[in-house]
Amino acid sequence: MIVLASQSASRRALLQAAQVPFEALSPGVDEEAAKEALRADGLDARQLADALAELKALRVSRRVPGGLVLGCDQTLSLDDGAMIDKAVDRSDAERILKLLSGRVHHLHSAAVIALNGEPIWRHIERVRMTVRPLSDAFIAQYLDGDWEQCRWCVGCYRIEGPGAQLFSRVEGSQFAIQGLPLLPLLDFLRIRGVLES
Repeated sequence: MIVLASQSASRRALLQAAQVPFEALSPGVDEEAAKEALRADGLDARQLADALAELKALRVSRRVPGGLVLGCDQTLSLDDGAMIDKAVDRSDAERILKLLSGRVHHLHSAAVIALNGEPIWRHIERVRMTVRPLSDAFIAQYLDGDWEQCRWCVGCYRIEGPGAQLFSRVEGSQFAIQGLPLLPLLDFLRIRGVLES
């Protein structure tokens, strides 16, 4: 069994669907404060996702001696390197979707496994996402229908739901879009004997 250092419904669903035995514990990390400090250190979106995933894994690993603890995080960056955070409210979600409309952005999905307070494995996947041009009417209708679910997602979309309608092209793993580089994780768990090979 592994310990997921997250309460993310999407990550739990991915692990359950892949029949990975796990329990979930909250890492108790103030993500906004951690992001602010890490950005002040000059980390780019990829490095930020990795550092936050490691922080979560280490935080829970110290509470679970001998356990394999999985920390995950995801960041979104535009082609110019600018990062987009989760929306703070619905009007911010509208602003974000208008900003992404007709543009390419990148999702960086990081996973780190810690054991006894030390990172022992990590993987980061980047997915290139092309958002089709979105009308104001579509954005309003989309948020009317999915706001309560997509409000927790960076970029304000769930690719496994109505958020699929935002895109004209996706280059990369759907698992990574949902917040977990699942296939490399499964390989590692087979090597460790958590899963049958």
